[in-house]
Amino acid sequence: MSTGVKHISNECNGALSAIRDTLYVLSGKWKIQVIVLLRDGPMRFNELQRSLVDITPKVLSKELRELELNEFVERKVFNTVPVTVTYEITPYAATLDPIINSLREWGTQHRARIVEHMKQDSKASVSN
Repeated sequence: MSTGVKHISNECNGALSAIRDTLYVLSGKWKIQVIVLLRDGPMRFNELQRSLVDITPKVLSKELRELELNEFVERKVFNTVPVTVTYEITPYAATLDPIINSLREWGTQHRARIVEHMKQDSKASVSN
């Protein structure tokens, strides 16, 4: 007698586990944006905050700590007066390049698709 529950293969479970891990590490709307910004070079906290429209200092601080924990970002403190702190991506962050590039390409295509559908819907409603 079938229970209606489909058995998931070890391969599928492994894939789901890896995807869950990736999403956990990169979750939220800010982490990838921070990494992309830091590709151009080190930035100070306030520079990052100004570049990321609508992020609060508390959230940025949390995101930076999590990126440090996962070894994507390095925080550097300079013994100056006042103290200077910069953030930069690590060499390990380059392992995310294919993922980020795929997201960018998909996002560009998706936006174009949605804009095209909106234009078609707009033309159809004007015709009616």
